Amino acid sequence: MPEYLAPGVYVEEVSFRSKSIEGVPTSTTGFVGMTRYGPVWYQDGPTDCEPRLITSFTEFEWVYGGLETLHVGDADPGEERLSYLAHAARSFFDNGGKRLYVSRVFAQRGGDNGIASRVIPVSDLTTTWKARWPGKMGNVRVETEVVRSRNLARVEGGAVIVPQARAGMVVEVIPNLDGAANLPDGNDPLDLEQLRVVQVDEEGAKSFLDKTGTSPQLEETDVVQLVELKVSVRVGNERKDEYNELSTSPLRKRDIRRILALTDPEDENAVVWLEWDPTAPTAAKSEFLPALLMEALQKNPDKRLEGGTDGALVTPDDLKGKSAHPDYADRKGTGLGAFEDIDDIAIVAAPDGGTFDAKDSCRMVASHVIQHAEDMRYRIGVIDAPRGSSLNQVREFRGQLDSKYAALYHPWIEILDPTERAAQGAPPKRLLLPPSGAVAGIYARTDITRGVHKAPANEVVQGLTRFEANINKGRQDVLNPEGINALRFFEGRGHRVWGARTISSDPEWKYVNVRRLFIYMEHSIDKGMQWAVFEPNGRRLWDNVRRTVEDFLLVLWRDGALLGDKPEQAFFVRCDRTTMTQNDLDNGRMICLIGVAPVKPAEFVIFRIGQWTADAKMA
Repeated sequence: MPEYLAPGVYVEEVSFRSKSIEGVPTSTTGFVGMTRYGPVWYQDGPTDCEPRLITSFTEFEWVYGGLETLHVGDADPGEERLSYLAHAARSFFDNGGKRLYVSRVFAQRGGDNGIASRVIPVSDLTTTWKARWPGKMGNVRVETEVVRSRNLARVEGGAVIVPQARAGMVVEVIPNLDGAANLPDGNDPLDLEQLRVVQVDEEGAKSFLDKTGTSPQLEETDVVQLVELKVSVRVGNERKDEYNELSTSPLRKRDIRRILALTDPEDENAVVWLEWDPTAPTAAKSEFLPALLMEALQKNPDKRLEGGTDGALVTPDDLKGKSAHPDYADRKGTGLGAFEDIDDIAIVAAPDGGTFDAKDSCRMVASHVIQHAEDMRYRIGVIDAPRGSSLNQVREFRGQLDSKYAALYHPWIEILDPTERAAQGAPPKRLLLPPSGAVAGIYARTDITRGVHKAPANEVVQGLTRFEANINKGRQDVLNPEGINALRFFEGRGHRVWGARTISSDPEWKYVNVRRLFIYMEHSIDKGMQWAVFEPNGRRLWDNVRRTVEDFLLVLWRDGALLGDKPEQAFFVRCDRTTMTQNDLDNGRMICLIGVAPVKPAEFVIFRIGQWTADAKMA
């Protein structure tokens, strides 16, 4: 009860309606596997290595690299291998996917962390351009040039002042006794004799430190120009990142070490960073280091980083990964473990899972995906059959798996290689890809256009030339009862997903859409009912909870997700003394019992036709 201690008028807000439950997103997907570049955890690496949310394939290319092949192996140049995850991401967005988290997996080969670098000597210091992430794509070209300003000096009262000078700025002081116009301009070479570093004392007095550690007086004829850096990073033939107005002093906001930093750079997709410690001991005057670095970077204007590799071939355990370390914030999760802290993900897949030569490795990856989905409860795994599986092989593969949180798809998909342009008259190169990328996109497309209760089947698969194997009705008669979802071609109707079953032996969870509908309801109620925790466990709470859940289920029934002509036939919600004992109440438990009648897919559409005479009467 509120307290009323003094006479007066008290205005209070009360609620006369039940709380509402907002449905959770069901189309957000997570892919785990190898990519050419991008965020991944490694020792002493950036802390922003969590899976990134990607909303288009263009964004995927910017963060994780394109479709070019990987080179994996224990020694250079490595074995060429398709970037299956990149192709899966492209297929995901082509088939209607909207939101994709990517957990990159990288396996070091020996002691090589796969990081590209290039050393630049600075006096007796060493500074290094380094790639932020491992990968051969990190062997980028870094171009550095100097940009000069106009003359900043002017004479007032017989004294030379530079009002725009700020602490840490690098300026060029050039004697101009005869007023000649041949002053250095643009990216002309720097002269250490003319460079100064601006210092400002506590009283605001400015001095211009030269390489000897002294501050010579400025002359009236001196020209003072601000010197800044422009860095261009060329990634491949098409991408060019530019960073302008860069300083080399930690006193400046646009210090190059802050803008191009290992952790929390200005551009989260920065490809390179500059390793340089301005506090490191050196024979040169430490205050003059910004000028030394500026001159050294200009002397090495065009450098390609070297040493970046795509690492070794990942293993099933690498794809499984590890959870984030509970005691060390910088030890992020890896592989599937990196998805554990992302609540939005509803679909998971490992496009590299079916690409291993050893069938046991393929089965292990499928098991890891299934285990992850079961542990997280509110997710479903999309499993690829191994590449090149025959009818008997895919049945054997399916026979080793059983889960209501996963669905298996067969066969693989053939596409034209988008990275190569065939010579005139030559046949185009074709690639075989796992179907999980396209299927996950179809899951998302169906959820957006129809709802999670609609089975993601009888849907067209976009962006392919054909399926790896031709599944006809006779073959599907064998596959379908075993929970293997076939991808089939129908003349005049295109390439379609022709199955909507989980790999569960429990008939109650036979269909993908039923499993996903319950995941949606459970997750939505879980998030939407958190307000009830620690409320007084009595009739008022029970009635409020019951009305809230009923309102949520009523909307589902109206959307066609539940069976029945009336709400009473579609669901029931009980929360009263019939669902709780005194022992439950004494131990702080409130129990709400919910029953729903989900709409199951019309998997077998049957029309019965018979003859009757014109004068016969309908029975």
